[in-house]
Amino acid sequence: MPGPAENDEGGRARLMEVARLFLKLGFTAFGGPAAHVALMEEEVVNRRGWMDRQHFLDMVSAVNFIPGPNSTELAIHIGWIRAGWKGLIVAGVCFIVPAMLIVLPLAWCYVAYGATPAVGEALVGVKACMVAIVAVAMWRFAQTGIKDGFTAGVAVLALAGAVLCKRFGVPQQELIVLAVAAVAGMVWYGRGGGDAEGDRTRAASGTAKKMSRSLPLMVLPASVGAVGFSAQVLQMALFFLKVGATLFGSGYVLASFLHSGLVEQHRWLSEQELLDAIAVGQVTPGPLLTAATFIGYVVGVRKFGGGVGGGVVSGVVATVAIFLPSFLFICVLGPVLPWLRKSAWARGALDGMNAAVVSLIAVVTVWFAGSVLWRAGGVDPLAAAVFGVSLMLLLVTKINPTWLILSSGIVGVVAHAAR
Repeated sequence: MPGPAENDEGGRARLMEVARLFLKLGFTAFGGPAAHVALMEEEVVNRRGWMDRQHFLDMVSAVNFIPGPNSTELAIHIGWIRAGWKGLIVAGVCFIVPAMLIVLPLAWCYVAYGATPAVGEALVGVKACMVAIVAVAMWRFAQTGIKDGFTAGVAVLALAGAVLCKRFGVPQQELIVLAVAAVAGMVWYGRGGGDAEGDRTRAASGTAKKMSRSLPLMVLPASVGAVGFSAQVLQMALFFLKVGATLFGSGYVLASFLHSGLVEQHRWLSEQELLDAIAVGQVTPGPLLTAATFIGYVVGVRKFGGGVGGGVVSGVVATVAIFLPSFLFICVLGPVLPWLRKSAWARGALDGMNAAVVSLIAVVTVWFAGSVLWRAGGVDPLAAAVFGVSLMLLLVTKINPTWLILSSGIVGVVAHAAR
């Protein structure tokens, strides 16, 4: 597969492909990071053939070892692979901005009327469909990531470790499981030398230099914009910049970060407002971290006295601040990953992590299914039906998941209206 390219004749066409794909996902990717990964795998591996599944799994494993929203960083990395540093920026922006545009009106409704629109029940169909998409992706990842007895053993142990970590509330559980799997793979495969997978490597040095020249272009908007804002908005931006640069783990870790900073330290939000912000991030498509958009708007209006205009500005600033570190991290990771993939020791670490990723996604799938398919009174008939039909269509047809998501959403809306 060709490496990152932005100066060849097809560079502009590739950039447009990246923009179209991630705009579509930005408006339709419900369900959180695991669902986002499943949708990206379907689009870039199965439907478009931009990379093979092994390469995709390597990227999934690698982004788990850097701070920030992993699915967004995966999107940014795919953009770099497909269309160079311009693709890196375009993929990230196109994946993030649609969610921001959806969240801002919800934040306005929240401030104006005291609540967000009642969308939870209407999204039952979408969530059930996303469970099926994640389950199918897990099956495909297992076929690629579990390649021998060793990786099968790693997957079993990783599954047990992930369950135990959740049971006892161990912090940074995903990172711990992946780190142990990486060390095991490095020792097991690295000692034998192995074959460097040179046919899969990507020439990175030229693109790395171009990306380094692009960093000022990415940092400049945030720096110039901050000059005209009040000290409070700048303080908020610095807080979200710190969160984006240091956040590891799941959405529960994000909730902990936001609670300690926004509720306890700065007292910009009440606990209920924070819960509402996280809920909006969960039920809207795109990255969960667009909860920062909601928070920025609410804080800008209620605490900084900026009115609607100030709330919008504050929401945009919060969004830029929390996602900016992800672009910078991928600028570093992009050129390094090809070198890792051709090193026997690093290749072994990636193989170990790939097996562990299968188990982590399995845990998420079971948790996700439990929260969507079961209600207080037992199995939700609507969710179970949508899940079953979606799973069957994904396994036996080549249906575009986007149409399946939209159709499931319509079913959920109609069923909710009929109650």
